[in-house]
Amino acid sequence: MAVGWAGDNAVSDQIQDSINDEIKRARKNVPCGVSLEYCEECGEEIPEARRQAIPGVRLCIRCQEEADREQKAVSLYNRRGSKDSQLR
Repeated sequence: MAVGWAGDNAVSDQIQDSINDEIKRARKNVPCGVSLEYCEECGEEIPEARRQAIPGVRLCIRCQEEADREQKAVSLYNRRGSKDSQLR
């Protein structure tokens, strides 16, 4: 039963869209290819063990942690838009 302008599966569609967005974001951030020897942000040498463990790595651990923190802050997007969800 539809209520207002929303379709019967509006909530499910919204949840699936959120999941799909996160999957796309995660896949985009997976490194691939040849690893760099030096961090492209700070120029510090990237340890051999890290380069072997993560093919295509481009950042040292410190710069990667900073990039992850920035990405986490940006990805907090509220699709619901209801007043109650914005108050949390």
